Amino acid sequence: MILEAGVETRSWDEQRALDDIAYREQLAYLFARSPLYRRKLADVGSAEAAGGLDAIAALPLTDKQELRATVTAGNPIGAHLCVGREEIARIYSTSGTTGTPSYIPLTAGDVENWVTGSARSYAASGVVPGQRIVSTYNAGPFAAGAALAAFERIGLCHIPVGTGNTERLVRAIELLGPEAAVLTPSYAEHLVEWTAERGIDLRASSVERVLVAGEPGGGEPAFRARLEEGWGAQVTEAMGIGDIGVSLWGECPEQDGMHLGARGFVYPELVDPGTGEAIAMEDGATGELVLTHLRHRAAPLLRFRTRDHVVVRTTPCACGRTGPRVRCIGRTDDMLIVRGVNVFPSAIREVVARFEPDVSGHILVRPQAPGVKQEPPLPITVELARDRPAPEGLAGAIADALRGALVVQARIDLVPYGTLQRSEYKSKLIEH
Repeated sequence: MILEAGVETRSWDEQRALDDIAYREQLAYLFARSPLYRRKLADVGSAEAAGGLDAIAALPLTDKQELRATVTAGNPIGAHLCVGREEIARIYSTSGTTGTPSYIPLTAGDVENWVTGSARSYAASGVVPGQRIVSTYNAGPFAAGAALAAFERIGLCHIPVGTGNTERLVRAIELLGPEAAVLTPSYAEHLVEWTAERGIDLRASSVERVLVAGEPGGGEPAFRARLEEGWGAQVTEAMGIGDIGVSLWGECPEQDGMHLGARGFVYPELVDPGTGEAIAMEDGATGELVLTHLRHRAAPLLRFRTRDHVVVRTTPCACGRTGPRVRCIGRTDDMLIVRGVNVFPSAIREVVARFEPDVSGHILVRPQAPGVKQEPPLPITVELARDRPAPEGLAGAIADALRGALVVQARIDLVPYGTLQRSEYKSKLIEH
């Protein structure tokens, strides 16, 4: 379902021209209102001198730590705040790596733009007005709650269940008959195992579409196939970043990358995660996704590093939507470097999945040293499938496959089924 055909099928050249106008206006707004960006762009001098999108790569990147460093007791949001207290309509929070929350303010217009982009992204999955969708995201303090309003915008009947009650979720599916379910990939996988252990046929449920978001994994071919087999439903993924917007990207039934639902509100770039140098958004290109607000008011961000490592698709999509698509292949924060080779835990999981049904598909990477750089062999715990003993030579075969596919030497530790922790939200793939 294309929610706004006039926007979503607009040629990318036309979209970029419109974005250029919005970007120049956003830059002027930053110079006028943002203490953070007046300081960061002091050498540039003015919005006019900064130019348009053709020159955006010359401007400095922004990262989360930089924002946190500007937080004070008098301004708990940070120096990127551009509006007065009376203009803020909503404030979300994230847990923060230090335990201190990071706050994300929104004006009423910002909220509307978030909901609009999220609605386009989720509608891309194929859900249609009149259907029912059960959600497992908590509306609570977290930014993901803003995506929930998108379901009513599409015309769906929304059944919010929240996180942490699997029995209630399964009961809602059985009694209320939703055609779609939205949850993290980890929780979707957990549901497959949980129902199988209790003799519940998840494949026979009313759910036709499983919409996953919140972590990488939904686009991994083997992982996706396992979810689709377990649910008897098509799996598509969505992706956002709290500081920029929720559900910015959404995948259509073609399952070849996520379309930018927030077009007109956000401008995407690709950079080298090591050097920060710009990478052209060409078909097959990989790099870290960088996003810039185009029409944001409360706390707009310029060239914000998402830490999501993506691969780009630019070939035409049969659904009719235009512009580059992305598939997230891992978090830059989770990336390890083993003898100069970049390794993502999600890529390791994809290779290990080739050995089903001897393995469950659950893995845990356990680096021996702190930091990114590791010496081989890389220790990896691989969980065996239920009631299956380890075939002779399985650990060696997995190590050989990883060396062939990812050029990394690994030490494989096979453990019984159920050893690795399951999650009703996001799974941990790496443990330092």
